[in-house]
Amino acid sequence: MTSSNDVIIIGGGHNGLVCATYLAKAGRKVTVLEANEQVGGAAATREFAPGFKASCAHLLYLLDDDISKDLALKNKGLKMAASGLDSIALADDGRHITFNANSVKGGDVSAEDKAAYAEYRRFMSKFAAVLGAMHNTIPPRINEERGNLIALGKLAWKIRKLGRDDMREFLRIAGINIYDILKENFENPLLKGALSMDAVLGTFSGPRSNNSVFTALHRMSGNNGGAAGDTSIPHGGMGAVTQALAEAARSAGAEIRTDAAVKNILMDGMNVAGVELADGEQLFATTVVSNADPKKTFTELLGLRHVEGGFARKVSNIRVKGNAAKLHLALSGLPDFKGLGQQQMGQRLLIAPSVEYVEQAFNHCKYGEFSARPVAEITLPSLHDDSLAPSGQHVLSAIVQYAPRELGQGWSEGKAAFTENVLDVISTYAPDLREKITAIELLTPEDLESDFGMTGGHWHHAEMALHQFMMLRPVPKSAQYKTPVEGLYLCSAGCHPGGGVMGSAGKNAASAVLARQGGAAES
Repeated sequence: MTSSNDVIIIGGGHNGLVCATYLAKAGRKVTVLEANEQVGGAAATREFAPGFKASCAHLLYLLDDDISKDLALKNKGLKMAASGLDSIALADDGRHITFNANSVKGGDVSAEDKAAYAEYRRFMSKFAAVLGAMHNTIPPRINEERGNLIALGKLAWKIRKLGRDDMREFLRIAGINIYDILKENFENPLLKGALSMDAVLGTFSGPRSNNSVFTALHRMSGNNGGAAGDTSIPHGGMGAVTQALAEAARSAGAEIRTDAAVKNILMDGMNVAGVELADGEQLFATTVVSNADPKKTFTELLGLRHVEGGFARKVSNIRVKGNAAKLHLALSGLPDFKGLGQQQMGQRLLIAPSVEYVEQAFNHCKYGEFSARPVAEITLPSLHDDSLAPSGQHVLSAIVQYAPRELGQGWSEGKAAFTENVLDVISTYAPDLREKITAIELLTPEDLESDFGMTGGHWHHAEMALHQFMMLRPVPKSAQYKTPVEGLYLCSAGCHPGGGVMGSAGKNAASAVLARQGGAAES
């Protein structure tokens, strides 16, 4: 069977759905092909035990507010179960520290650290806003074309608007590590450990790694309807976001097909011709947009033989070392976290007792080992949304590090032991946790790769690093979403501006397609 389209989009994750909607609104005939039984990828809400639901991406902090408004996501059913969550750095003695966009309190936080935190938030938010202003912008090429020079000039102007002193500080810290920044500004070990978490979550890096300040800035660069870095829990889990996006795409006229795994991209000479599905069906289009990660797109779906050697080498060198696992627990009741009331347990809970603890946890993965004492970001979303668990019961959702994709002993052998490590660590803060567990799901990077097609099990489709940023993401000659192969585009988190559920890569890719075809993305 064959079918003809204007545009085929490979992958029904959030960026693919955003891209489809903008293209369909511009009058293009669009078909989205999703390999799984539902759209959303790692942001889909899934039942992991009878009556218990969770999603791999469990907190919303980067969704672009302009895209939400353009696509009328609230009218498509998207609502928040909780917004503006506090972050709580857990202490084993119950003397926790609570912080948000405005303040830090609790524990033994001194007046000096409170003042330093206010200043830290000021300059980090200011710098993050520079990155955020570039989210919905196609990165410039580094060449002599007038249009690209103008784009580079606009970028330079945004940095200059910081003011001389802040600009100097921005350039100083952009490429250094978060450990040094925290050491310069704070005394409290628990506060430093918690703040370092935002710089390493989902990455193959520790607090002392270069670029860790950059990843902290990226996390704060969204405009999720609140202050920089504010987190929300969608009602219905993160899958509610992608379901709203799917409804927006269908309303605009796009077709969405699930259980439609793409085997390879078809070529007609040097041009894209369409795709072939796993069952042999062929669909034809002169434009194909891949929401698969860049490495998978070029090496598996297209084949490196279709690109020149230098470009192929750059693709092969894209860093995609997954290092985070996802834990879901079905609980018979609410665990007793020492020193926390129920309202506090509904916030964002962090296990990172010190920056040295986080660095030590990272050290293991350098040698192909999982962390003996992992770090974790924990939520109990069922406290805000009772649709996620049976009445009176709860879901615990946690991102845990470090869990390297290439585990020396292999994940078939190491998974059970790592799960025990994670439960041991969480039980330090919630001693009755184990007695309330009725089901466990631990998704290793190996599982994330096999279940969601993410090369290396990497959440961001490519490491968030300065050498894989903006006009270098994923590699030159494809950083503007258009690839060297005529008719082939990229739109995943492996493109600018990077990981997190924000939708900007999808919107920018649609703009790139329409610029080639003639037309403009409609709001």
